[in-house]
Amino acid sequence: MTADNTALAADYTAAWNSGSAEAVASFYAETGCIVINRGTPWKGRSGVQAMAEGFFADVPDLNLTCDCLRVADTHVAYLWTFTGHHAVTRNPLRITGWEEWDLDEEGKVAASRGWFDAEDYARQVAG
Repeated sequence: MTADNTALAADYTAAWNSGSAEAVASFYAETGCIVINRGTPWKGRSGVQAMAEGFFADVPDLNLTCDCLRVADTHVAYLWTFTGHHAVTRNPLRITGWEEWDLDEEGKVAASRGWFDAEDYARQVAG
């Protein structure tokens, strides 16, 4: 694991904790994309920003931690936990998951595949 990837993960975590969807999107290449749980991809920085805005709308007090980082060349596995409260139900949330990143030559995320247990998320939202 390189210091650059460790710094990338720390800065990415800080971007999520800033509450700024634009800051989250800045870690992606201009043409980067993210797919969560094999859903519809969010493409480009504007798409990634829209995805992050959705999470911030659902969990306005979202707090992300980086639990682990695995690196193999330009492929990074970023394991995370977020906590917070659902915006509508106010129920507490603790969700774990991970993102698999393919980095471009500039160290930006070119492609991300994210995973979390959507059924567990729905159960926690419902209380």
